[in-house]
Amino acid sequence: MIEVQKLTKYYGSFCALKEVSFSICEGERVGLLGPNGAGKSTMMRILTGFMPASYGIAKIGKYEVHEYPLEAKRLIGYLPERVPLYDEMTVKSFLKFVAGIKGLSSGEWKNAVDEVVHTCGLEEVYNRVVGVLSKGYRQRLGLAQALVGSPPVIILDEPTVGLDPQQVVEIRELIKNFGGKHTVLLSTHILSEVSLLCSRALILNMGKIAAEITIDPSRPSGEIEQAFLKAISKEGIR
Repeated sequence: MIEVQKLTKYYGSFCALKEVSFSICEGERVGLLGPNGAGKSTMMRILTGFMPASYGIAKIGKYEVHEYPLEAKRLIGYLPERVPLYDEMTVKSFLKFVAGIKGLSSGEWKNAVDEVVHTCGLEEVYNRVVGVLSKGYRQRLGLAQALVGSPPVIILDEPTVGLDPQQVVEIRELIKNFGGKHTVLLSTHILSEVSLLCSRALILNMGKIAAEITIDPSRPSGEIEQAFLKAISKEGIR
């Protein structure tokens, strides 16, 4: 569902991504790890069509993102690190607005919105104004807007950042329930989050794929930490 081939991005003379290649199969949950400045946000912005690559290929489904931007974006639900919400709207009106943007008809939006409200546990705040919601409910609403219309690919950038421990657990459980229904690419700094939610991890360092890890829940959790530290060391850079 996601295919990247020799993806490269320059900002002036600075190379943020250098010939990165990977693929993610339908239904997989894959974590994108790396230290600050590794290129994670640049990768997600290219995949979601916010910016072009300097060269290389980025495909969602069968569509190259910058050759067929509308077709590719219709396949994506995206939660950026800063949740894109309108504080003056109610939860209901915001999700209806999102459904309209995604091209759902007036006869389709209600079922689509009801489904994500149930999935993300928003029933209690359905008629509240977005501006008064807690951080946890704002993050749930951000997930809901990504899920409206049930896009096959979900891209999440730091979905639990700034949440308290209980809220982190709740959001992780929501993401776990995506399994099989969506292909998920999850960017995070939290190693334990990847080990709990993903079957595979890609580690970016200095704009390159430094390592790829298959995650086995039965193995010690410290192994992913050791693999990460090795990958971001000088010896781990390929």
